[in-house]
Amino acid sequence: MDFLNREIIKKVNRNLLMEALTHSSYSNEHKDSKNYERLEFLGDAVLELITSEYFYNNTILKEGEMTKKRASFVCEQALSYYAKELGIDKHIRVGHGQEGNVNDTIIADVFESVLGAIYLTHGLDIAKEYVYEIIIPYIEKDFVFFGDYKTMLQEYVQTDKKSLEYVLVKEYGEAHNKTFEVEVKIDNIIYGRGVGKSKKEAEQQAAFDAYKKSAK
Repeated sequence: MDFLNREIIKKVNRNLLMEALTHSSYSNEHKDSKNYERLEFLGDAVLELITSEYFYNNTILKEGEMTKKRASFVCEQALSYYAKELGIDKHIRVGHGQEGNVNDTIIADVFESVLGAIYLTHGLDIAKEYVYEIIIPYIEKDFVFFGDYKTMLQEYVQTDKKSLEYVLVKEYGEAHNKTFEVEVKIDNIIYGRGVGKSKKEAEQQAAFDAYKKSAK
């Protein structure tokens, strides 16, 4: 489902939603538009409250442990992952100079700004429903958003005594600026693909792609 067609998003105040999806590079070029930064500030606070309450009510972790656990699910890499899964990244408005360079920092910021827009339109209960639908399932299965995915995938494969292989399928670009594409195969079946500026980076991305599929 396209992000803008999700029922909760269709009911968000249109002006707030457009603001939530607008990067400063776009608002600088279009003086009649606002960027997402203020909404991001609000959304960050709303997200912290909702996830903090979840850990308080559903775990017996100590304060420091809750803080560490919460951080792993609201960090930049996690937020950008949620946003990409929802398709938010496809709707971010950027200026001409920023086109093709919508990085994970921007995508994570927009996830928070959209939550801020939901909160202002619908209030805390609906914002909480949104977070519980999108984020809590990952918390419940203790999903890992960062780390040495090659090692993690290797451990996963060894548990089932399966074979694991990384295959370089393509490399292109100038000698000083090459890009590599790698596939990872488990028992000769392609489980993931990755792209990177080095073979090592591409292998990690392929391992991450395979690991997130196996963790679902």
